[in-house]
Amino acid sequence: MIKKTRNERRVSGSAARARPSRRAAPSKEAAGWTFLTNHAHVLFCLAEDPEVRLRDMAERVGITERAVQRIVTDLEGEGFVTRSRVGRRNLYEVHPDKPLRHPIEAHRDVKSLLALILRGRASKATR
Repeated sequence: MIKKTRNERRVSGSAARARPSRRAAPSKEAAGWTFLTNHAHVLFCLAEDPEVRLRDMAERVGITERAVQRIVTDLEGEGFVTRSRVGRRNLYEVHPDKPLRHPIEAHRDVKSLLALILRGRASKATR
């Protein structure tokens, strides 16, 4: 008898083959832990491309589209980004003068973080 794992027991047969994984696979370089959070990674994506789709950010960051949606809502709620509609698409504006949140990094602003990480890349979404 072959012992099945808990996940294999939940979904078996044709249902397992028909349902694709909803979580984007992180790249090999991003496997394990990283120094920056998913919130920072999403912020970098928004700064690089203000018209980026949630689906594309999810793939790039290695998280689900729903997780990206929650993070964008968090960033918008705290005033780090502004979202506006242009036709059927969203346009994001990153606010670079906003200070970072944690007490250890609160002496720096978003602009400093973007400059450190995105140095040499075009940042289109900051005012």
